[in-house]
Amino acid sequence: MTGRAAEPEVIWARPERAGRGPKPAYSRNDIAAAAVRIADADGIDAVSMRRVAGELGCGTMSLYNYVPRKEDLYELMVDAVSAEYDLSAPSGDWRADLLDVARQARALMHRHPWMPRLMSPVYGFSPNALRYLEHCMACLEPVDLPAGTKMELIASLTGVVTFYVANEIASAERTRSLPWSEEQEQGMRIAYLVSRISTGEYPHLAAAFAESTGPVDLEAAFERALGRALDGFVTD
Repeated sequence: MTGRAAEPEVIWARPERAGRGPKPAYSRNDIAAAAVRIADADGIDAVSMRRVAGELGCGTMSLYNYVPRKEDLYELMVDAVSAEYDLSAPSGDWRADLLDVARQARALMHRHPWMPRLMSPVYGFSPNALRYLEHCMACLEPVDLPAGTKMELIASLTGVVTFYVANEIASAERTRSLPWSEEQEQGMRIAYLVSRISTGEYPHLAAAFAESTGPVDLEAAFERALGRALDGFVTD
């Protein structure tokens, strides 16, 4: 007779340590902090139950008493860094408040470059994630929109930040791996682009580049992206 599959259960619904026995030697906060240290230093792919157990000084199998699955470990990590938000009381200016949260999110993801890979609705209902969502909904209280649309707005804004930061991180990593300077790389690519545009095969691109006033201001582009995400739901 085959055994029954384990019942699905979120990590937050479980006691700090499964089963009976002595007082737990480690808290979830201890485990999350160890995993975050590893990911910050060596990337998310370096995070394993064995590596975290080694960081804590316990056996790998012992760690499973606290964290049954690796996905649970990831959820603990996302929740731990989500505690870094400064979620002060809303000012009443919903747009300014949400822009502040978005800028904090960008800074948080740069402090923890593995975060964009773990950004998922699956991990969206941990204690600190709920605190974040509650704050964003409070910021949107002055806006006359259905609650569901407000949740979509928050998700859209988070998506813009995550996508933007993921590209920034990937670009920085690629730059570090170049066998020559970033300026040389850009010069090479611009020269190739100009050679292709000059063929006359891309008139629309040629017109667009002709209007270019110089290098893109990435900070300004980020702010415009945030503003457009908000404008897609509410126009002042």
